[in-house]
Amino acid sequence: MKKISDFIGKYMAWIVLIIAALALFLPGTCLWIQTKWINYLLMIVMFGMGLTMKLADFTVVFKQPRDVITGCVAQFVIMPLLAFGLGKIFGLSDELLVGVVLVGTCPGGTSSNVITYLSGGDTALSVGMTSINTLLAPFLTPALTYLYLRTTVSVDVKSMFLSIIQVVLIPIGLGLLINKFFGKYTQKITDLLPTVSVTAICLIVAAVVSHNSAKILSTGLIIFAVVILHNLLGYLCGYLVAVLFKMDLPRKKAVAIEIGMQNSGLATSLAGSAFPNMAMATVPGAIFSVWHNISGAILAGILKNR
Repeated sequence: MKKISDFIGKYMAWIVLIIAALALFLPGTCLWIQTKWINYLLMIVMFGMGLTMKLADFTVVFKQPRDVITGCVAQFVIMPLLAFGLGKIFGLSDELLVGVVLVGTCPGGTSSNVITYLSGGDTALSVGMTSINTLLAPFLTPALTYLYLRTTVSVDVKSMFLSIIQVVLIPIGLGLLINKFFGKYTQKITDLLPTVSVTAICLIVAAVVSHNSAKILSTGLIIFAVVILHNLLGYLCGYLVAVLFKMDLPRKKAVAIEIGMQNSGLATSLAGSAFPNMAMATVPGAIFSVWHNISGAILAGILKNR
């Protein structure tokens, strides 16, 4: 099992890329994977992460909250600014600009926790930042959207709060408890967990790509360039912020990944509900959902050996 896990970890990026290409060009092969399964897949991964962690990992984060606060502030400053700047530089249409800005003003996604875990980063810090960002989003996402677009969106506070509890906090909490009381048994399955995580990422990518393949293929190359740059510059800026604040390497990984990976599913949903007359506004979120899982898998493969 360890050999299989090591192989999957080593070639994780290639595996995800192959699955993404298959789902994009032959979507019928992956349409059986429902997008409604995504949260359940993330819950399984979060539970597995909890099995590898201890409560002390989280108490350290919140006893020394500087890094959490730094990551949260950087998230809502860097990504909206990058989104608006790239949209203007590339001369995007109003509809696409709205979609890109919404991606930037949304919080980090739960996929960032999985990628941080796979990269050997500080998972507790990642979960802490995602949780705080998600709780701040109902206030900051509409405010920042208005700042950049001079229009506002309505964010469902209750739905987002329940989602972070259901998808992140409860599964990790259960994993922590089981690890605390049955630690000698959980250690035996540790080698299996990265394989489970990579499998979940592949299924998520396949679901998102296959159900949006027509929309993705019909979009011009410019929006792909903007989405890719938005994501990659987010990683870079996040890493530089962590360097500026002299964080150790695991925390640098966590901050870089948290800032680069967005809750693009929320952005797509907001684009559809708040801008119903702008059909193309949903495209950047859909493309970002695909791309950040691919780039995250590649980044995790690079960082895990550092």
